[in-house]
Amino acid sequence: MRRHKLKLADFPSVRAALAQGHAVAFEEHDHADGDGDPYDGVLDLPHGHHCMVVPLQGPGGALGVVTFDRTSCGVYSSELVQLAEVFGRLLAVAMSFGEQTAALTRLRSQLLENNRLLREQVHGATGAGAQLEACPSEAMRRVVAMARRVAAAATPVLIRGETGTGKEVLARALHEWSPRSGRPLVSLNCAVLPAGVVESELFGHVKGAFTGATADRLGRFQAANGGTLFLDEIGELPLDLQPKLLRALQEGCFEPVGSDRTVKVDVRVVAATNADLTEAVKQRRFREDLYWRLAVFPIDVPPLRERRADVVALATIQLEELARRAGRAPWQLLPEARRALELAPWPGNVRELRNVLERATILARGDEIGVDLLLLGAPPPAAAAAGSDEGDRSLEEMERRHIEQMLERTGRRIYGAGGAAEKLGLPPSTLRSRMSKLGIAGAREFRKRGGAA
Repeated sequence: MRRHKLKLADFPSVRAALAQGHAVAFEEHDHADGDGDPYDGVLDLPHGHHCMVVPLQGPGGALGVVTFDRTSCGVYSSELVQLAEVFGRLLAVAMSFGEQTAALTRLRSQLLENNRLLREQVHGATGAGAQLEACPSEAMRRVVAMARRVAAAATPVLIRGETGTGKEVLARALHEWSPRSGRPLVSLNCAVLPAGVVESELFGHVKGAFTGATADRLGRFQAANGGTLFLDEIGELPLDLQPKLLRALQEGCFEPVGSDRTVKVDVRVVAATNADLTEAVKQRRFREDLYWRLAVFPIDVPPLRERRADVVALATIQLEELARRAGRAPWQLLPEARRALELAPWPGNVRELRNVLERATILARGDEIGVDLLLLGAPPPAAAAAGSDEGDRSLEEMERRHIEQMLERTGRRIYGAGGAAEKLGLPPSTLRSRMSKLGIAGAREFRKRGGAA
């Protein structure tokens, strides 16, 4: 193909055809008024030939022209000109759609990248599944195993647990492990919105449905179509909306607020609650049929005080995330800080752990975080766990008991392989210092001897 450019200012006949938007057939004498043949010097055409100009008019304006030239003398009939004009319009529409598709593809790529960055800002770069699998406790291993089993199905999942245990992290992991991972994960906290707004947020509304509804709006169900909808604090869902949610779960369809048009969606629902829904059913605050529909596969997330083996692993992940956001190398927990974190009662669970670590990184002057920066202190009375006396002890009392237990296991031997210092991950001198401060018997004798026990 030869590259050939025309200046429309030099060819008024072509410019006029483009402005009118209709195909025009030219004879040789039509070029005699000053603009000449646009293809002189490009095509070796016989005298007396005819040519045709077909403008390409897209929805947004002129896209260009298509020209036809006969290599032999002859006339383009009016029928042929009309047919060429029709094809020109079809070609212009196709070109416009192609440009729009390319633009939408670019926008979609930008949107996906922006969403990825936003997820990292809110939830961190470490995937939810990786965070859960990093927990070494047997309790969390069981939770992960159950979640992986149900992730592949479209079955509704009800996540139960105390506030701050990581129910939303588990919901995100379920989505990551599911075949829907490439589709949206949409969340709605049923407790943070006024009762009159929840229906519109869930199911959308049409223009004029209520005061302030100036345009149609998609709800969370439609936004999550093909993906996962996470309904946090499901126990706070207004009673009058529960039948509509039940229908959406059973039939996959609903009507937006103010509309009589039924919308059908394919959504996997994961719900979470820190409330006792069975008690709410007894008190008629929650529909029994909706409860059984949501609780097809319940998963209980244990509180942090019941899985202390996970504390250091979770703390490491949180410190890495805080360091990434700050653009620096991660902070390191000193052994005393690790032990203090493991012994703390954690009434606020993982959320409280995250707050403690973030506060410590603000106070830290260097790369290390000691127990003094954690500011744990003695737990409040409300931290006492049902059936456990750990919440009634101060941090020092729990540390004293922990060291005493380790000394008993090692025959009160501090030094050497298998000694208490090695088991606790402390230098022997540090352990002796802690024993002296806590008033643990044996510290004075060790200091006098200056040797192994």
